[in-house]
Amino acid sequence: MKTEYNGITFERPGHATVRIESTDGTVIYIDPWSEVIDDAPGDADFVFVTHDDRDHYDPEAIRAVSSERTIVAAYEEVDTSDVSQDVTPLPYDGAATVGEIEVRTVPAYNRPDGEHLQDNGEPFHAKGEVIGLILLIDGTSIYVPSDTDFLDEHRNIDADVVIPPIGGSYTMDRHEAAEMIESIGPDLVLPVHYNTDAVPGLDTDAKTFKKEIEAKGPRVVLF
Repeated sequence: MKTEYNGITFERPGHATVRIESTDGTVIYIDPWSEVIDDAPGDADFVFVTHDDRDHYDPEAIRAVSSERTIVAAYEEVDTSDVSQDVTPLPYDGAATVGEIEVRTVPAYNRPDGEHLQDNGEPFHAKGEVIGLILLIDGTSIYVPSDTDFLDEHRNIDADVVIPPIGGSYTMDRHEAAEMIESIGPDLVLPVHYNTDAVPGLDTDAKTFKKEIEAKGPRVVLF
C-alpha cells in the first residue's frame, strides 16, 4: 500500500523497511530487509541504514534495491564492509548532507531503566548503537525514529511526517509512540515495526493506535 503527502509517496514493503519517492522521482529506502523486499527492484537512488540489527542492516537487500548510481549512507558505527559501494558515514547526533538530501541524526536507544531489556537486564539497543533520521525532502521533514524508546532527546523534534515503531518488545509500543506523536505534532503518522511474522513479539493493536491518534488530529495510515 502507498500513501502520499505533499507529493511524496511512502510505501512500506514490510516490517521497518520504508520506500520514499520524492516529487522528482528520487527513490529512498530506509533499512531495506530481504525478508520483505520482493526480487531485486534496483530502483534506489539512496539507501539509509540506522543500525546493524539483521532486520535493518542487510547487505543482500541493499544490493537488491541498488543500482550503479545508488548512494548508501549508514550510521558510522555499522561495519559496512559487505557493501560494495562507498558508504557515507552518519554521525550519532548531528547533521549531514547525502547527495541533495539534508539529514539530521537523532539518538535512539532503549533506556536501561525501561521495559525493553534482554534477559540479562541490558537494553536491546544500548545508547550509541542506533540512530534516528530526520530527512528533509522537497521541503517536507520526515522523522524515522528507528529502534528506540521515546526519549527526552526527542521532545524538541519538529517533523511533518513521523514513521514510528509501535510493536513494543525491542522498541516503543503504541502507547509510547502516541506520547511521541503528541510531543512532535506531525501531520502524518506511518507506523512500522509491528505485527511482523519474521520477528516474534511485535503484535499490537494498530487499528486502535490509528483511532486514538486521529482523534487528536494527525492522520494515520497503516501502510
